[in-house]
Amino acid sequence: QVQLVESGGGMVQTGDSLRLSCAPSGASGRTLINYTMAWFRQAPGKERAFVAAITDVGNTKYYGHLMKERFTISRDNGKNTMYLQMNSLKPEDTAVYYCAATTRRMAIAGSTPGLYDYWGQGTQVTVSS
Repeated sequence: QVQLVESGGGMVQTGDSLRLSCAPSGASGRTLINYTMAWFRQAPGKERAFVAAITDVGNTKYYGHLMKERFTISRDNGKNTMYLQMNSLKPEDTAVYYCAATTRRMAIAGSTPGLYDYWGQGTQVTVSS
């Protein structure tokens, strides 16, 4: 069982940047090195949307529609942490951001939430105009 914890969310203004982090909880004591990782987000009243995914070694990244323009997914396996750098934030980026993990290859899991086995509780990002 992998327990994921997101951090780095907050309230910002249009044009600001944020960097989200995702790491296993200390209690789980697990490493993320063998997991495909991803970020999803869910805005109020909307379905959970795919943001980006990254392979277990970080050599390949996959982004949702238009996400690559302002968002960058990365991971540091030495620190057992995944990141989402978000630049030029807009009010429409307001959502709860979730990290997710799976032992499936990214080519299989891709952007499908149901194929990710472990999820964090989410971190709120609010962008004001």
